[in-house]
Amino acid sequence: MKRVFPAPLLSLALWVLWLTLNLSVSPGNLLLGAILGFAAPLMMRKLRPKQVRIRRPLTILRLFLMVGRDVILSNLIVAWGVINAGRRPPRSRFVKVPLDLRDANGLAALAMICTVVPGTVWSELALDRSILLLHVWDLDDEAHFIHHFKTAYEQPLMEIFE
Repeated sequence: MKRVFPAPLLSLALWVLWLTLNLSVSPGNLLLGAILGFAAPLMMRKLRPKQVRIRRPLTILRLFLMVGRDVILSNLIVAWGVINAGRRPPRSRFVKVPLDLRDANGLAALAMICTVVPGTVWSELALDRSILLLHVWDLDDEAHFIHHFKTAYEQPLMEIFE
């Protein structure tokens, strides 16, 4: 069954999306939506990420709380920095963070975390996935930032995915 329908929920979602966007349940739209729902997952089967195996589910909650705390604190710090930018301009830098995390799903989650936390931008990942280049909006101590990044984000993701 997986060979014919590699992602049955995705097929169903595409079919429903097709019908919703066309605002019609005519026989032609039912057929075209079904063809789309059947063909798209088959053609994109090789692009699907490998199956996720979560090793420590409770670590997800700890990571979620840590990211939530950092998002709130970073919002306040960035807002304060913008207000005081005339008196003290931000010290923006690119930081090279050495990575131990190699799992593709873990790296995707790390990229999302970098996107959500204000003041950090995921800039580049080395081809061998050993170094992450981040742009940090205002940075005092690079070593402290790298230590926090690795312990707060990378280490829990390694516990979850590797």
